[in-house]
Amino acid sequence: MEIAYSFAGLVVGFVVGLTGIGGGALMTPILIVLFGIPPITAVSTDLLYAAITKFGGTISYARQKMVHWKIVLLLMAGSIPGSLLTLSYLQGLESLSSIEHLMNLSLGFSLVLTSIAVFCRAQIRELADKCSGTPTAQTLLKWRPALTVLSGLLLGGLVTLSSVGAGALGTAILIVMYPRLSMPAIVGTDLVHAVVLTGVAGAGHYQMGNVDFNLLTHLLIGSLPGVFLGSQLGSRLSARLMQPIMGSILLAIGLRFFLAG
Repeated sequence: MEIAYSFAGLVVGFVVGLTGIGGGALMTPILIVLFGIPPITAVSTDLLYAAITKFGGTISYARQKMVHWKIVLLLMAGSIPGSLLTLSYLQGLESLSSIEHLMNLSLGFSLVLTSIAVFCRAQIRELADKCSGTPTAQTLLKWRPALTVLSGLLLGGLVTLSSVGAGALGTAILIVMYPRLSMPAIVGTDLVHAVVLTGVAGAGHYQMGNVDFNLLTHLLIGSLPGVFLGSQLGSRLSARLMQPIMGSILLAIGLRFFLAG
């Protein structure tokens, strides 16, 4: 079984390197559906898995000054309390079946939203650019810091419940809220925030005794070379080809969890 976990890590890492789609959107469903791992263990372990695998990328973006730290702090001002409140709520649920039902619904909802973000990334970018100079956009500009914190709050709760959304959803939020930022800056800013958020959420789940470190180790053994191989091939493939394929897969998986929940 340990070899199977490492192989799953290899496949997911390869897809992440190939497409740039966050590992949580694929890893958590694989752990639950293929390996029969309880949702709470899958989500908890995947949160730490995501924090570790994404950490290396933050260093590169930070060195290139592609991280907007003020935006990261605004997001964290909402997402960290959101994560802690969600963890506190989960601790108050006495029934394991209630926790797993809530996680299945959250996972399905997050995957559907993530698929939409993947499908419509270019359109979201174009629409945000067109609307950036309108009077409505100028009015919203005054409220942007507060809206960023609110977005972080919602994202913190959703990611803590499902381990999905810190990447694709966070990127979509930043595209809408900060349309004048370059895509590398948006990706770098979102990546730093995602590492912090998944780390905090994962640590909270660890304190609840939900993390399987044997599983985590074997996933990492496979994923690290997988990301490298995928990134080498990904530079040769068109994002316009891969994103609709990944969006369709995530939508199908999300609907499965949502309906099953």
